[in-house]
Amino acid sequence: MRGGDAIAFREIYKRYSELLYIFAYRKLKNESEARDVVHDVFAWLLEKGETLTLHGSLSSYLYKSVLNRIFDIFRKKETFQRYIDQGEHYIDVDSEGTDYLIREKDIRALIDKEIAAMPPRMREVFELRYRQHRSHQEISDQLNISTETVKTHIKHAHKHLKDKLGVVIFLLYILH
Repeated sequence: MRGGDAIAFREIYKRYSELLYIFAYRKLKNESEARDVVHDVFAWLLEKGETLTLHGSLSSYLYKSVLNRIFDIFRKKETFQRYIDQGEHYIDVDSEGTDYLIREKDIRALIDKEIAAMPPRMREVFELRYRQHRSHQEISDQLNISTETVKTHIKHAHKHLKDKLGVVIFLLYILH
């Protein structure tokens, strides 16, 4: 694609467009907005793809791009609603640092919401594992359940988060 190869772009589009649409639709619950988000990402990729330098996989980059546009939509809707509700004028601050912190806060809130939606025991096991950094054995001893039950709860929690948040955000959470 860096050489302006249209065939390479079409192949990337064919591989990822539908997956990205599904990902966007799960978050937005709106077909039109989901299609627009995916279209915007690919339009940008077509325009800037020759100069694009990736520091990871293309799929991760595409999912992050879609997610960032989704957060932009949520933020615009929320800001617009606050403007209507309060009748106040808001000043847009254009700062990369602020933008990053807002996105990180949005992602954290989304993750926390999905963790809270887990069944109580699964959530308890998950939080002991990833927030308190306990081993499977320590969790087993503390909750008086087998290590296999602990592993099963963690496996189901992982699946829940992957289904609800997508693989990229899930991996960011687990690796962070």
